[in-house]
Amino acid sequence: MEPLVIAGRAFQSRLIVGTGKYKDGAETQRAIEASGAEMVTVAVRRVNLDRSKESLLDFIDPERYFLLPNTAGCYTADEAIRAARLGREVGLSDWVKIEVIGDQKTLYPDVQATVEATRVLVKEGFTVLPYTSDDIVYAKRLVDAGAAAVMPLAAPIGSGMGLQNTATLRILREMITEVPLIVDAGIGSAAEAAMAMEMGADAVLINSAIATAKNPVLMAEAMQHAVLAGRQSFVAGRMPRKLYATASSPVEGVSRVS
Repeated sequence: MEPLVIAGRAFQSRLIVGTGKYKDGAETQRAIEASGAEMVTVAVRRVNLDRSKESLLDFIDPERYFLLPNTAGCYTADEAIRAARLGREVGLSDWVKIEVIGDQKTLYPDVQATVEATRVLVKEGFTVLPYTSDDIVYAKRLVDAGAAAVMPLAAPIGSGMGLQNTATLRILREMITEVPLIVDAGIGSAAEAAMAMEMGADAVLINSAIATAKNPVLMAEAMQHAVLAGRQSFVAGRMPRKLYATASSPVEGVSRVS
């Protein structure tokens, strides 16, 4: 299959995984490996940046995985901008997944602040992948601000509710063509990951569905297969839906047996 290309960089896997909520670093490491993912998100605020004690980064080989720092836990554009700059200063990456939370209970993004942070960081040379709502107007504003991808939620972060907004996600897929569309947040099962890919998403980002599964490593492997199957199905093109049956073994032109 063709690679996922973001800001000129190619990735063979269309599954991006997070690193939160695992019981320990060893489990994190095993799940990431089982997922087949190449891009891994790490929260700047959760990383022990001075490396004076055990760090999440001890379990993620930067030669093997592409690190995508995120600004989880930030509630203003200024906070997110500072977190992104810190991640770059300590050598994590000049790529960043921008998260600016607007509501503490639902963890829905503050999309206006997200656009603001994106615009500032793009001007500073960052490759910005913003977590956003499924609002098409703000998605377009993020693209105009220089975002390298648009990452709408499928459902609230960590809810596992699956694709709650399929109509708007389909509209986004049709309207956002300049950059990759990555479904981020809310997916709870491999079937839902496959569904997102079959709808035409370029990739999915999954954390809680893997980390909080009864068997995270097995779920990570399931997600790998689901994303690949969903992408293949989308590229292959599903059969048209029809109201009435059509025989799978047509009898037209076949002689009847007496």
